[in-house]
Amino acid sequence: MTRIEKRAQRRRWNTHGGSRWSPCAVRETEQQKLATARGAHVWVFWSLESRVVPKKRFDDVVKKNGVGLTFACMAMSSSIDGPADETNLTATGEIRLMPDLLTMRKIPWKKQEEMVLADMHLRPGEPWEYCPREALRRVSKVLKDEFNLEMNAGFENEFYLLKKIIRKEMEECWVPIDSKPYCSSSGFDAVSTLFQEIIAAFNSLNVVVEQAAFGAFWCHTACTYAADSLIFAREAVRAVANKQGLLATFVPKYALDDIGSGSHVHVSLWQNGRNVFTASNTSSQYGMSKVGEEFMAGVLAHLPSILAFTAPLPNSYDRIQPNTWSGAYQCWGNENREAPVRTACPPAVPNGFVSNFEIKSFDGCANPHLGLAAIVAAGIDGLRNHLPLPEPIIPDNSVLCFINEKDENPATLNQKLLRLPTSLSESIEALENNNVLREIIGEKLFMAIKGVRK
Repeated sequence: MTRIEKRAQRRRWNTHGGSRWSPCAVRETEQQKLATARGAHVWVFWSLESRVVPKKRFDDVVKKNGVGLTFACMAMSSSIDGPADETNLTATGEIRLMPDLLTMRKIPWKKQEEMVLADMHLRPGEPWEYCPREALRRVSKVLKDEFNLEMNAGFENEFYLLKKIIRKEMEECWVPIDSKPYCSSSGFDAVSTLFQEIIAAFNSLNVVVEQAAFGAFWCHTACTYAADSLIFAREAVRAVANKQGLLATFVPKYALDDIGSGSHVHVSLWQNGRNVFTASNTSSQYGMSKVGEEFMAGVLAHLPSILAFTAPLPNSYDRIQPNTWSGAYQCWGNENREAPVRTACPPAVPNGFVSNFEIKSFDGCANPHLGLAAIVAAGIDGLRNHLPLPEPIIPDNSVLCFINEKDENPATLNQKLLRLPTSLSESIEALENNNVLREIIGEKLFMAIKGVRK
């Protein structure tokens, strides 16, 4: 099977959304007037966990006082059900999950249930500094207070749909539902009913989809709202697929001989309702404003450290390889989909201008709030220090936009490009030496993230 055929096994949804953190689902049985409340939260790694209480207790107690959760929740790794070393978080101490009733949604695949997102507080009204949602709000406030800017974001949601088969040895295993090539109409026909149900679920959850399936693009919105909607979207995809006997997985590299799945994010800068990332006139060299260039330069400069947030698992680095649409070298390019940072010019944007930039090294196992917080923090550093934007990779006409790892000069540029971290340990090392992200994100949360990654 060719690489292009392999790509078709992915299904991409481009959604926008997300502000708060711990989802807390409220279940109610209308006929029996019996209900439970499922309080869920996403930890440093991507894992949606839940706490369940009776509906009456939710109304009488949880709405005002929250539900308890151990400090150790933000020190959990994806492999051990206990606090990681070097996080400074232990089993001693308790926080409160405080539901944000403005985010309550009816769950379409469970007709008698609702989901509401919540914050992590030390005490009601006192946000916990380890809370990922609070971290994103905190760094976003710095961007607003210092530069009067807001970062908008839009996620591309990529995933595999797997079906269960029984091998001759009576062993159960999961395999991709098809091997049709990229943009195959027949491949879409095979899952169109499932996709329509997922779209209906998105609409019910107020998760906006610009396009669905293979060629989807993106919608932008406030970065806090974007992260929350990503949580709702992934829950909808998994639940609807499960109803059909399928497994939806967001793992970055499901098969080592395949392209992999990401959660690419597009970001732009806004001021007073106007996109100020794009240039105001044609004098701009790259179609970006000065603040746009400096912000993106900060993200590019800190990208090796950002990977510790956006590519959180060893498997993530199996995906970040040359010629896999993920960006393996520390560079940027205009509409170059092999660069980890790509400036984009959608059809509605005048020629020569760009409206946003895409970060490809963001995958479905990352905590979206922490990932966006790291991006905002890096951009703030670029703005504070007026970091210059290096030249983009512009391959000559004789080569493709792909970077050839075997070439001494990978992108046929005058300068040698730096390889991004090839392992989680390398990104952790970059993070340990990054005092900028440490200062902006906060020492305590920074240490917890580093400890969990280790």
